[in-house]
Amino acid sequence: MRTLNFRNIRNIALAGVISLSAASCDHDLDIEPKYDVVSANVYRDFANYKPILAKMYAGYAVTGQQGPTGRPDISGIDEGFSNYLRQYWQAQELSTDEAIIAWNDGNLRDLHDMDWTPANEFLRALYNRIFYQVSLTNEFIRETQDGLLSERGISGANLEEARRFRAEARFLRALSYWHALDLYGNVPFVTEEDRVGSFLPEQTTRADLFSYVESELLAIENELGEPGFEYGRADKAAAWTLLAKLYLNAEVYTGQGKFAEAATYSKKVIDAGRYQLEAEYGHLFLADNHTSSEIIFPITFDGMRTTTWGGMTYLVHAPVGGNMNAASFGINGGWGGLRTTKSIVELFPSTNATPDERAMFHTDGQSLEISDIFTFTEGYPITKYKNVNRAGIAGSDPSGNHPDTDFPMFRLADVYLMYAEAVLRGGGGSAADALGYVNQLRRRAYTDAAGNVRGNGGTISQGQLTLDFIINERARELKWEGHRRTDLIRFNRFTSATYVWPWKGGVPEGKGVEEFRSLYPIPSTDLTANPNLTQNPGYTR
Repeated sequence: MRTLNFRNIRNIALAGVISLSAASCDHDLDIEPKYDVVSANVYRDFANYKPILAKMYAGYAVTGQQGPTGRPDISGIDEGFSNYLRQYWQAQELSTDEAIIAWNDGNLRDLHDMDWTPANEFLRALYNRIFYQVSLTNEFIRETQDGLLSERGISGANLEEARRFRAEARFLRALSYWHALDLYGNVPFVTEEDRVGSFLPEQTTRADLFSYVESELLAIENELGEPGFEYGRADKAAAWTLLAKLYLNAEVYTGQGKFAEAATYSKKVIDAGRYQLEAEYGHLFLADNHTSSEIIFPITFDGMRTTTWGGMTYLVHAPVGGNMNAASFGINGGWGGLRTTKSIVELFPSTNATPDERAMFHTDGQSLEISDIFTFTEGYPITKYKNVNRAGIAGSDPSGNHPDTDFPMFRLADVYLMYAEAVLRGGGGSAADALGYVNQLRRRAYTDAAGNVRGNGGTISQGQLTLDFIINERARELKWEGHRRTDLIRFNRFTSATYVWPWKGGVPEGKGVEEFRSLYPIPSTDLTANPNLTQNPGYTR
């Protein structure tokens, strides 16, 4: 029997709300289950626990039980479009200055125009993915309570491992509930304490959901593995990072700032000493980025085992088009979709004699201005994600379709910037440390592949470290990593007319939009199905 590799998760037996399918652990679970049984039978055998847990991690990467299409987990939309990471990324990026797309599928354009409605199928797919994940994790948590483990004779080392698995499932549930809290606000709420079967969940408030996610993360903080114990699995540092993100945005979520807590938990990640900045920025986004010591929590992909038309397949193929060389990205062709706006490009001055390595724009054959959203050659593609390793060798899929590149959901550079922002917002901590962490990122950005530092290495002084600098530095460092919408909302720039970008609000020059769009609407389908739900303010049913 081969050990399950969490980077090589494929499409694993469905952990449904009521019943589960048993799966062998041969060949990294690359086989179909032979029979269906009720969950109680599955959980009698401890050998099934890790494969079921792996399915929960895989839920962010794959779309169904077969891959890349066939036997989808959710319905009502093309399976590739339904991918959790793809839709999360689009909700966080296409609604901002960081990304625009040349496709006119369904209501996709509405995301950048910022005129979406409760009927938007892409926002519905993300909502459904979030609550599908919640259902999976609730079932696992319910079935791994100590009393049930004892009844099943699971003891000793297996008992300790089961408890760690349960803590990881609680982390994954907290992660998805944080996405729900951040994106949709007041949502239906179900835990392992609710009965199994058909019922209509009650709606929770954003503030109450904040408190729940916080309490869950604090409860499991010491039950998770030590930082870096196994790549691709949630550890203590992942929980601390999510807590830091929760606290940094607490004022948005609850009306009460928690910047001291954001600084404290950011510092816990930093002081753990396990995670270190990658020497070369570009290496963070290649097919062998699983070797990086900077990535705290990834969504893992493998070109032969996690096959999907969403996820990193989308993020590597969609920005390639025009006269770009697809082979240099380790793929068989580009999809001619994603670019960025000049608002992001202009954060990297072209007159700078010491260029920032993070710019990563393809400009040849592309115009900076976007007069037609649907013309790929208008706007600069970002060349960040590639399916080649550090030696330039393409990933494992010989067809060139599916990349090995992992998505860095949490990484140390983000934690450095969160700490600095929390300090600037009055959260205590050390101003000198905050400046030092930011300047580490700046020095890396201004160091070439040979290790030569250009000019002053891009470093700044204490007086230059302001909140305006931080929001711009977050865009320079973290663009296209799924943070921008949340960041703009925290800085009061998402809907406001005081900060606009091309095609914000559906006009070429950009305009402000209604404040209520800081939350996405509850999908019409769920409102119709569940009379306990009330739509977010500003939207009709």
